[in-house]
Amino acid sequence: MSAYVWLVPLLPLLGFALLGGLNRVLPKAIATLIGSGSVLLSFILSLLIFLELKGNHGATVTVPVLDWIKAGGIDVGFSFLIDPLSSLFLLIITGVGFLIHVYSSAYMADDDGYRRFFAYLNLFVFFMLLLVLGDNFLLMFVGWEGVGLCSYLLVGFWFSNDAYNAAARKAFVMNRIGDLAFILGMVLIFWQTGSLRYADVLGADLATIAPAMLTTITLLLFIGATGKSAQLPLYTWLPDAMAGPTPVSALIHAATMVTAGIYMITRANVLFAAAPFTMELIAAVGLATAVLGAVIGLFQNDIKKVLAYSTVSQLGLMFLGLGVGAFSAAVFHVTTHAFFKALLFLGAGSVIHAMHHALHAVHSHDDAQDMRHMGGLRRYMPVTALTMLIGTLAISGVPPLSGFFSKDEIVGHALHHSTLLGVLAIATSMLTVFYMFRMWFLTFSGGFRGNREAQSHLHESPVAITGPLMILAVLAAGAGFLGWPQFKDATNFLPNWFEHWLKPVVGKSQTHFNMTLGHEGLHMVLITALVLVMIGLTYWVYVVRGTRPAASEADMTGLQRLIYNKFYVDELYEMLVTKPLDGLSQFLGRMFDTRVLDGVVNGAGRVVQFLSTRAQTLQTGQISFYLFGMVVSLAGMLIIWKFIWF
Repeated sequence: MSAYVWLVPLLPLLGFALLGGLNRVLPKAIATLIGSGSVLLSFILSLLIFLELKGNHGATVTVPVLDWIKAGGIDVGFSFLIDPLSSLFLLIITGVGFLIHVYSSAYMADDDGYRRFFAYLNLFVFFMLLLVLGDNFLLMFVGWEGVGLCSYLLVGFWFSNDAYNAAARKAFVMNRIGDLAFILGMVLIFWQTGSLRYADVLGADLATIAPAMLTTITLLLFIGATGKSAQLPLYTWLPDAMAGPTPVSALIHAATMVTAGIYMITRANVLFAAAPFTMELIAAVGLATAVLGAVIGLFQNDIKKVLAYSTVSQLGLMFLGLGVGAFSAAVFHVTTHAFFKALLFLGAGSVIHAMHHALHAVHSHDDAQDMRHMGGLRRYMPVTALTMLIGTLAISGVPPLSGFFSKDEIVGHALHHSTLLGVLAIATSMLTVFYMFRMWFLTFSGGFRGNREAQSHLHESPVAITGPLMILAVLAAGAGFLGWPQFKDATNFLPNWFEHWLKPVVGKSQTHFNMTLGHEGLHMVLITALVLVMIGLTYWVYVVRGTRPAASEADMTGLQRLIYNKFYVDELYEMLVTKPLDGLSQFLGRMFDTRVLDGVVNGAGRVVQFLSTRAQTLQTGQISFYLFGMVVSLAGMLIIWKFIWF
């Protein structure tokens, strides 16, 4: 099946072409079949390829598709790489992507841009598959830029809204900053190794490259990753990306764009492991991002904004794992996060879907995403409430759900690397428990706080929405057993399949430490106890005491207002970056563009006009004058030839 890997990205691309080309004539049912069916077929092929690779014990396969760039010393082929890392990402992208496509068939059913939406989703999946399948950095970069384009198209999908267009532009521009660094990193890689193929670059003798150069290369690649995976300081685009339809949020946060940075660093793990300064910086930036995202999530009232800052925080934990050398643990958390974060976003979409229809039925202008207008929804939406509870338990790290295993592995590596990093990671996890259960309690417990007329119109979402939720709930609950912790001094219940599977890719760079049942078991018990205490505290605050979010900023304390406004980082960027650049561009427009450039262009025109006006006097219409001119010209040429030229 590996020989047919080119079909995996090709099918969604064909789906995009059909949906885009026949947008005006395709019935919705056919559009749904094309959009969802193409990704389903890609998932089936990906599964067969994965099973074949598993049968071959993870042996790497390179599949050349066509010649691409051959010029001078550059030889970059359009080839696909199948190995344990890429095959795993294929399953995540196509599997979760297919469920999101099915979900979208109901969520977007009444939207006028239904076919265009599915076309964009297919294109998004295509570029992400291209990103993870390429066998060289340049092909990865094509996919890298493609997902950036698709995020712009999907975040600004409802383009009649200026605020949504601004969010789309913000995502596009901030990612271009990181992408420039990625390009420079690739230039330096080619300069130092003479190739962009992973096999050549990662298999090169790194001892021949100066340590300062390795640090520079990895720093540039890391800056690229901070843009795509929303790390400090290039993270502010991700919460604003909630402007797009909810399935887009699920696809960006769970299965595609934001995982690209983790994939790239894991793929280039050999380079990063040889640059200790960069690794320490990755760990520090990841932890700072995790803490910041968790703190901001504490007082958000928009249900999607809570989940957006949750993603920022969880991505920070993944980068912390990368920075301390726990590459397989970071990818493990990417996998479990794909399941429970897709579940949570789609569950939030189910709530928004129900609230929107209920509010629309009574012509209410309440915000369908504001948790202050929700409450008690478990009575009307039991499936959504239960599945979101499973997702909330998973992301909170309650055993034996998936998040417990993947987060605990990162925390264990962080504690082994530095006690401070480990303690801060645990504190971040506790904040996660608080704001996630705050979200669940405000949405599903107590009584309904919204429009009373709308309350009678609340109902559970259709099966096309709840079906994917139930499948993702099962995956979020059980995926953790793939990464069962291994103790050196005890009989292990299960093998750590995940670490074993990724060993051919990250084995040389992976940090290992001896886990003992006494030491690691104790910290697992303590963390679990803290999680349960935090759940109890959140229950006491929002259910027993009935605490409600402040109705407006005027009712908030100074600290609450600071956190609610995201520490005014966007305003700071506006003041320090956007306005100065706008002012500079306006100055250059008035001074340089108008007076210098326009002056040169207009001046050249005036000179030509002046010369042409004077030249008109030579056109007398008299033959004798023309003969005289010819004689004078001939005499001048003879003088030049005789006395000057020779």
